[in-house]
Amino acid sequence: MTLTITDPAFWVALLQIIGIDIVLAGDNAVVIALAARSLPAEQQRKAIIYGAAAAIVIRVILTSFAAALLTVPWVNIVGAALLLWIGVKLLNHGDEDEGENIKPADNLMGAIKTIVVADVVMSLDNVIGVAGAAKGSLVLLVLGLLISIPLVIFSSQIILKVMARWPIIIVIGAALLGWVAGDMAVRDFAIRDWVAANAAWLKYAAPATGAVFVVTLGRWLAARGAEREAKIA
Repeated sequence: MTLTITDPAFWVALLQIIGIDIVLAGDNAVVIALAARSLPAEQQRKAIIYGAAAAIVIRVILTSFAAALLTVPWVNIVGAALLLWIGVKLLNHGDEDEGENIKPADNLMGAIKTIVVADVVMSLDNVIGVAGAAKGSLVLLVLGLLISIPLVIFSSQIILKVMARWPIIIVIGAALLGWVAGDMAVRDFAIRDWVAANAAWLKYAAPATGAVFVVTLGRWLAARGAEREAKIA
């Protein structure tokens, strides 16, 4: 039965969706702040707003067939690999001068694309909860996600300011992406039963390994880049 706005269950379900979005806003805010931190100040707000809005639209689409999507083997594993790459890229980008040969518009679009891809990948295993709470109501789904947009945008702007003051937050954010990637991989439909039966320790080891991998590789690549630039200079 489709819920209507006059049904108390409609408002209960809406509160559930908003609650889920608030819980997930932390991860998304970190991704957005990491991707936008290298932009000029006047473009950071645009990247945050456009990136968050586009990611929300795509998440609505994903949620509409979330149950079927997440039962496809290897989807989470592929998504985890992509998230690892994004984490390394974000950690290895932004501390150096971009150079005058790169147009600001290109930077803005690059940040928006990174925000959308990372947000969608991180949302793959979360949209199930939202879809369940929405009980098949597209109105509930859209309302809940729209209400969550200001939360993500506000959180992202705060994290940007914190990153500027304490750069170690950048490393922590990249480690978070690696952690989420490892967690996604071991819960993929293709291997989760085997992991549960034979290697339950991977549920903890995989996220930790992902975090260490992103930070180690990202910092190593950043150091190599700095050395290369120093030689050229």
